[in-house]
Amino acid sequence: MHNAVVQAQHEIAVRYDFKGTRASIEYNKKDNNLTLLADHKGQLDTVIQVLKEKMAKRGVAVNALKRGKLEEATHDSVREILTLHTGIETDDAKKLVKQIKQIGIKVQAQIMDSKVRVTGKKIDELQSVIAYLKENGPEYPLQYVNFT
Repeated sequence: MHNAVVQAQHEIAVRYDFKGTRASIEYNKKDNNLTLLADHKGQLDTVIQVLKEKMAKRGVAVNALKRGKLEEATHDSVREILTLHTGIETDDAKKLVKQIKQIGIKVQAQIMDSKVRVTGKKIDELQSVIAYLKENGPEYPLQYVNFT
């Protein structure tokens, strides 16, 4: 994510339509959010589009961003805070576990903090669960790691 933000900041700095404007992106890694600043709403939408392009190019899920409300900032500019969605909330995790159990494949799904762990005896079973979730899964992005 950091690399995508740096690349988007660079593009905003050199693009002709952003010359002499207050357009900027700040990434707060601690709070896991982005603060976007622009002169007007149209320019802010363009900044978001540039950021999404850079995220997609680096394999970061674009739908992991949750837009906040548009705020008035100083000097007639607008600000928006985007939150980067990480982990799975408990309610969503329960729904996901229930959905996995309804498939009917012999795997076990359990909630571990902000993750859902799926275990099975055969890799083919795990791969079929992954394929099912890619087709019928939730609207937020999922990551599939460490299946040995």
